[in-house]
Amino acid sequence: MPEPTLPSPTSPKSHYSKHIILTTYPGQSGIDPVPLEWGAADAKSRGPVIVSRSNNLVKRRNAIGAHGGSYSIYNALAVAAGELDADFRPDLRNSQPTFDFPWQQAWGDKSKIVSMDPFGHDIVNQYKEELEAGWDIRPTMAVTRANMKLAEIAEAVRDGQLEVDGSIVVDSSGEVRVTKVAVEPVWYLPGVAERFGVDEGTLRRTLFEHTGGSYPELITRPDLKVFLPPIGGLTVYIFGPPERVSDEKVKLALRIHDECNGSDVFQSDICTCRPYLAFGIREAIREAQNGGSGVVIYFRKEGRALGEVIKYLVYNARKRGGDTADKYFTRTENIAGVRDMRFQALMPDILHWLGVKKIDKMLSMSNMKHDAIVDSGIKILERIPIPDEMIPSDSRVEIDAKINAGYFTTGKQITMDDLAAVRGRGWEKWEDVEH
Repeated sequence: MPEPTLPSPTSPKSHYSKHIILTTYPGQSGIDPVPLEWGAADAKSRGPVIVSRSNNLVKRRNAIGAHGGSYSIYNALAVAAGELDADFRPDLRNSQPTFDFPWQQAWGDKSKIVSMDPFGHDIVNQYKEELEAGWDIRPTMAVTRANMKLAEIAEAVRDGQLEVDGSIVVDSSGEVRVTKVAVEPVWYLPGVAERFGVDEGTLRRTLFEHTGGSYPELITRPDLKVFLPPIGGLTVYIFGPPERVSDEKVKLALRIHDECNGSDVFQSDICTCRPYLAFGIREAIREAQNGGSGVVIYFRKEGRALGEVIKYLVYNARKRGGDTADKYFTRTENIAGVRDMRFQALMPDILHWLGVKKIDKMLSMSNMKHDAIVDSGIKILERIPIPDEMIPSDSRVEIDAKINAGYFTTGKQITMDDLAAVRGRGWEKWEDVEH
């Protein structure tokens, strides 16, 4: 079947030909993907991840999707508007990591890392020749350093809970030095399928169908095993010298945190997200000041990976239907179909990349997170729940429902009778209409 054609471009800024390549097939004329062996011990043996469709690279790609995760859409808008050249190549000089993370055995283990490119932070050094030859190879990770300020940390310094050491906490205002690692998702599809206990074909078909058919090569190119999905990634915040993270001789305090914009940024008190995040950061700093290491990992999984629209719909259903803890999960399931779609099976990959072998203090109450980490071979020595005094009164509905559902706690176990008596704040004086 001949390839479809477009009408003549209406904009003089258009860089595209009249032909559109909707998809490709193995063995098709000219199709010659750059070799990529996931799980190879080093970057050169593994090969670069190529997803560009520009010029002749569409026939040499070895991965499906686009760089930038969800931001690839903004990139497309910039190109369409004529603000960005479709064939733009980034100038990566001086963009290299501020810390050279030591090679870890997991980087060459395709069972340990399946959701990120373990060499994605170092492509400038590892693929210098290919970049100079004009290949469009881009980092999927970046490592930098910064200072951060958080009101709760300033309060902890003021109240004597944290000391000013001049190295980690640099002054009395609570300013903190931190090493940051940003990660975009890169999925090795056979490994992802294995993590979720499905066959690769089912995974590929489901991804194709439930992204509206956006990535036909998930179906037509079974030879391409790597997919860059259009979702958000994660950020690692390391307190203290980053070389300590993989050192088993020092203690590690860790908070794995899933995004909650309403609480984390705007401090809504309907959940414990920001208080637990602040507590995790405080304990990570404290461990680093004691000669250990502190790490906080922030995943873009808004609203239990259900999204903020779903979250707000659930809020409405909760408040209008009587916000009691015994109905907490039911309200979510009625609207989303499930209570949680974070599915922590891929979460431990970043820990293996960092070289974490054991966690001395796990600042989390989630059994899903705990079990995923332990099942991946990393020991957890102690679990620490959020202190009771940090729980906002309106979030007791959330936290008590979670404890009843099996979340870890060192405090009182919550019964169903207890849940029925736990009620959140209503909308008195905001909305009095019956629904």
